[in-house]
Amino acid sequence: MSTNAPVLELNDEGFLVHPEVWDRDVALALARDQEGLSGLNEKHWAVVDYIRTYWLEHGMAPMVRALCQHTGLRLREVYELFPSGPAKGACKVAGLPKPDGCV
Repeated sequence: MSTNAPVLELNDEGFLVHPEVWDRDVALALARDQEGLSGLNEKHWAVVDYIRTYWLEHGMAPMVRALCQHTGLRLREVYELFPSGPAKGACKVAGLPKPDGCV
């Protein structure tokens, strides 16, 4: 049985090796397989879309404060959406490489 789903190349920590292959289907697969999320709601997408757009424009992930200001979410809410955090979980789902300073 063959599927049309692309095989995603991930690093040892589950970050996408080739960010250019990212799309919303990839985000859903990463959310499910790497973060254990059953789906992404409107708030998840607000975070993911902001992070992705910021990265494409600036070549780096946004600061958490800017993420919260832009989305209107409190940091606690971001952690509720992405339990492994904005730098690990949200950036991973957004298809970014591992952010600098992320441990």
